[in-house]
Amino acid sequence: MKIGMIGLGRMGMNMARRLLEHGHTVAAYNRTPEKTEQLAEHGAEACFSLEELLQALEQPRILWMMLPAGEIVDRHLETILELAGSGDVVIDGGNTFYKDDIRRSHTAAEKGVHYLDAGTSGGIWGLEVGYCLMIGGDEKAFSRIEPVLAALAPKDGYLYCGPTGAGHFVKMIHNGIEYGMMQAYAEGFGILEDSPYARHLDYAQLSHLWNQGSVIRSWLLELAELAFARSPKLDDLQGSVQDSGEGRWTVQQAVETASSAPVLTLSLMERFRSRREDTFPNRILAALRREFGGHAVKKSE
Repeated sequence: MKIGMIGLGRMGMNMARRLLEHGHTVAAYNRTPEKTEQLAEHGAEACFSLEELLQALEQPRILWMMLPAGEIVDRHLETILELAGSGDVVIDGGNTFYKDDIRRSHTAAEKGVHYLDAGTSGGIWGLEVGYCLMIGGDEKAFSRIEPVLAALAPKDGYLYCGPTGAGHFVKMIHNGIEYGMMQAYAEGFGILEDSPYARHLDYAQLSHLWNQGSVIRSWLLELAELAFARSPKLDDLQGSVQDSGEGRWTVQQAVETASSAPVLTLSLMERFRSRREDTFPNRILAALRREFGGHAVKKSE
């Protein structure tokens, strides 16, 4: 299939490359042309405006946006809908708030355009191992793009989650859970670091050990092992931990529906606190975000 990719950041670039590696044709546009030219070296068709991108695709088109959530998505979608035709499919694969999907889908439907929301997890490792994809929107449009999803995802790595907003809603909760899991690892290692046994422990070895059949084994723990192998005490970075929005939205949703979520809520509060206090557990949180998503960290001075 031929697909138009809009946005070639950490995720979009590697997703486009994975599609190319699996035999799909990609036309790509990025606000800064350097990224577009870089992807063209891997076989993509370089486009330097949204108009050029849509002209490069035959109707009915498939367009995948990988853009930061918020106003930038609205601006791009507005231009796309001015140029798109009936039957085209527009997919938002960024970390969008699910209520924005509902609003945008109505606008797209007025033009006869199908809007799908795709919660996307996999970070900077997705090119190699694939992306976990959670899709919301029109089920017929979902079926149409399945060859694209199958190329991006590992085996059993994508799911139709329901009507518009369902994909990003499920991804939002996924990230809320992620906050809690990371906080648990950070606190556990923090207690170890404060103990009389700390000087005897190699945290990279311990992370590796816990991944050998223990009940707390996980990919996050594998990433902790990598981080500790590079810097045993993570002294190369500050324990200042940002949040991408979805953790906040998860807590807001819990409040709206009176769902008890003390662990996820406190994990978000701890991230706020981390920006004022540099501790070993916070350095672990910062390191894990760097490992799975390539997120920026503050280097230790």
